[in-house]
Amino acid sequence: MTFYEITDRDRELIDIGMTAMRAGFVPGVHDHTVGCALRCADGSIYKGINCDGIHGTCAEYVAIGSAIADGQKQFDTIVAVHDHVKNFVIPPCGNCRQMMMKYCPDVKVILNDENGELIKVKASDLLPYAWKNVPFEQ
Repeated sequence: MTFYEITDRDRELIDIGMTAMRAGFVPGVHDHTVGCALRCADGSIYKGINCDGIHGTCAEYVAIGSAIADGQKQFDTIVAVHDHVKNFVIPPCGNCRQMMMKYCPDVKVILNDENGELIKVKASDLLPYAWKNVPFEQ
């Protein structure tokens, strides 16, 4: 697994995710609000928040979906945040990891390592042996 340097631009991305999360928080309605910020290869930034409902939608889905809907196809770095954890950064859930494998396996993901320190790795490293549209033998 390759680790990438956490840059000032990455710390700004964390702040943007926190701003999105706080803007979307509605007291008494959202018990678990997550913010996300996605930087595309061209430098554009897309934000997302989790949307509660019967099934709910993760913040990463919202940010990546917004970028794709805007015509983006190349993604650089993504981070999901919550304000009750160390460094505010949370790892993507299994569904988000699978979605990233399909749409942007080379996007770099900022998360905390087992010591709580910020690290940055490719999404494909977070889901080894991921299911990909592999044809079944007949």
